[in-house]
Amino acid sequence: MNIRADQRHNRTKALAQTLSSRQVAQQWLVGIAVVIGIMSMALTAKARSAPDSFADLAEELLPTVVNVITSQTIEPTTETEGQPQVPQGENFEEFFRDFFERRGGGRQPEQPRRGGAQGSGFIIDSAGLIVTNHHVIEGADEVAVRLQDGTILEAKIMGTDEKTDLALLKVETDIKLPETSWGSSDESRIGDWVLAIGNPFGLGGSVSAGIISAHSRDIGSGPYDSFIQTDAAINRGNSGGPLFNMDGEVIGVNSAIYSPSGGSVGIGFSIPSVMARHIIEQLEKNGEVKRGWLGVQIQTVTEELAEGLRLAEPSGALVSSVSKGGPAEKAGVKVGDVILEFNGRKVPEMRKLPRMVAETSIGREVDVVVWRKGKKKTVSVDLGQLPDDVVASVAPEKPKKDERKPSKVADLGLYLGKLDSETRQRFSVNDSVNGVVITDVVPNSSAAQKSLRPGDVIVEVDQEEVTDPGQVASLVGKAKEAGFRVVTLLVFKQGEYSWVAIKLDS
Repeated sequence: MNIRADQRHNRTKALAQTLSSRQVAQQWLVGIAVVIGIMSMALTAKARSAPDSFADLAEELLPTVVNVITSQTIEPTTETEGQPQVPQGENFEEFFRDFFERRGGGRQPEQPRRGGAQGSGFIIDSAGLIVTNHHVIEGADEVAVRLQDGTILEAKIMGTDEKTDLALLKVETDIKLPETSWGSSDESRIGDWVLAIGNPFGLGGSVSAGIISAHSRDIGSGPYDSFIQTDAAINRGNSGGPLFNMDGEVIGVNSAIYSPSGGSVGIGFSIPSVMARHIIEQLEKNGEVKRGWLGVQIQTVTEELAEGLRLAEPSGALVSSVSKGGPAEKAGVKVGDVILEFNGRKVPEMRKLPRMVAETSIGREVDVVVWRKGKKKTVSVDLGQLPDDVVASVAPEKPKKDERKPSKVADLGLYLGKLDSETRQRFSVNDSVNGVVITDVVPNSSAAQKSLRPGDVIVEVDQEEVTDPGQVASLVGKAKEAGFRVVTLLVFKQGEYSWVAIKLDS
C-alpha cells in the first residue's frame, strides 16, 4: 500500500510540474505577444499611413491661398509673320487673342501693349501680408491678388529677394484674412505626405497631394539652393504657392519644376520654410535682405583633398582665397584652412556654408573652427554685410599651353620653372602672385587628370609656401617618405586660387 501511495504521489507531483511548466510557457507566450503588439503599435505610429481623405485639411487651408495677378507694358518685338512667340507669363487668353487678330486682319504696326502673368501666394498675416515668388512679380507695373471668394485686391510689393526667389506683398482690406502658420522644414522627412495648393494654368484653388521625395536639392538656380523635392503635382502658376505638411503648416514655397514638356512629371521644388521665413521676416522689417559676409572663396573637400590635408573625412569647406580687408582676414583665417564649424554648427559640405553665413546677423561675432596643418583652431569673426555682387564660388578653369620643360617633378607628373620676369611675361602672371610656374604636364599623369595646365602657378605644397621647383620636389619627397599617397597644391590659375589633391605617381 505504501508503495502504491508513493507512486500516486510521484505521478501527482510530476503532473503538477508539467502544468506549472505549461503555465510558465503560456506566460512567456503572452509576454512576447504583448511586446510584439507594442512594437507594432509603435511602428504604426511612426510610419503614419495615408489619410482616408485630404478634404478636411484642404477645406481649412484653401482660403489662405491666393492667386497673384500681374500686368506690365510689353514693348513691340520683331517676329516672323504667322509665328507668334509664346509669352513667358501665363495669360494665355491675351496670347491667343493677339494671334488670331493678326491672322484675320493682316499685319498692323505694333504698339506697346499690356501683358500679364499669374502665379500663387499665401497669407501669412491676417492684416494682409502675402508671400509669393520673386519671379512671379518681377518687372510688374501692377500687382493684384484674388482671394478664394473671388475678391480682387490691389497689392503693394514690400520687398523681393532674387537670390532666393522670394517676395512679400501687402494688401489693404477691412476684413480679417485667414492666415497660414509656418512649420519647420527641418523636421519634415523624406516620405512624409504634403499638400500643394495654387493656381496652375490659371485654375485657382487647385489642390494636389504627394510626398517629400528628397531634401537639400541643388538645381543651380542660385547660390543658396537647398530645395525640398516633392512629387505633388506642381505646374506653371503654382509658383509662390505653399507646400503644407499634414498639420496644415507651411514647410515650403513652391518655386520650380523639372519638366521637358512644361507640365508636371512628378518633380517639383519648394524653398524650405526655415530659409523662407528668415528672408520674409527681413523683407517685412527692412524691405530688403541683408546677409552676413565672411569674405572667403571656398571649394569642396574631396576624398583626395581630405587625405592630402590629413583630415579623417571629407567634410567642411576649404578656403582657396581670402578677401583682402574682409572679416575672415581680420580674424586670421588663412588660405588652406578647412572650415569645420560655423557659429556652433558643423559644416558637413562646402555648399552649406554660404547659407549658414547668409542667415547670420551682420555685425555679430561668431566662432569659426578651422583645420590648419593637422590641428583644429578656433577664431572669432565679426561678420560683415555681403556685397550684392559677391558669391562664394569656384573659379572656372581655362587651359594654357607652353612647351618648355625645365625641371621635372616625376611624382607629380609636372615640369616646373621659377617665376621671373620672363616666365611672368610668357604666362601673363601678375606680379602679386608668387610661387612656381607649371611649364608642362606629363600626359596621363595625376596632374593631367586634375586639369593642371602650363601657366598655372603652384603657391603652396601641403600648406607650405614654395618659390622654387626644388622646394616642391623636397616637400613631395617628404610626404612620400612619410607614407602619404596624396599631396595638396594651392594653385593660382586664371585669376583664382584653388586647392588640388594630387596622387603621387609611383
